[in-house]
Amino acid sequence: MKLTEKEIEIVELLEKNARLPIDTMAKMVSLSVSEVEHIIKKLEEAKVIVQYATIVDWRKVDGHEGVTAMIDVKVTPKRGVGFDEVAERIYRFPEVKSVYLMSGAYDLSVVIEGRSMSEIAHFVSEKLSTLDSVISTTTHFILKKYKHDGTVFEQGDQDRRIVVAP
Repeated sequence: MKLTEKEIEIVELLEKNARLPIDTMAKMVSLSVSEVEHIIKKLEEAKVIVQYATIVDWRKVDGHEGVTAMIDVKVTPKRGVGFDEVAERIYRFPEVKSVYLMSGAYDLSVVIEGRSMSEIAHFVSEKLSTLDSVISTTTHFILKKYKHDGTVFEQGDQDRRIVVAP
């Protein structure tokens, strides 16, 4: 789908702040409120705008600090469907947040979230590794999240100047 310049501007504004009021957005792109509403509706129906999401810093919520892992998966592609069939089987698991086809040593990168490391270990050993096409996996646990989807999580008021000693 080819987008106009105004449509691209609207998508970029929504991508940065999905809560931006439509009247503010209309002023920013020099269109009427009804034109912006029409464009947004059209882009939602065409699935250009797929979802509006909230980024939550779960570390700040007592009792909700979970574990996130990135799993490199090496698979045997199937004739006629390549990696799509196994990727679909993987993304249907509720623990799975993202699945990407990758270049390099591994074929798929899978991001999952769980309540504990043992929950993720169970997922890898009992669900993921047992799939027919899966040859091997390598699991990387996220130790600290600095930035996610363009949002910086920690910005302390530390003095970032370089210390110069005489």
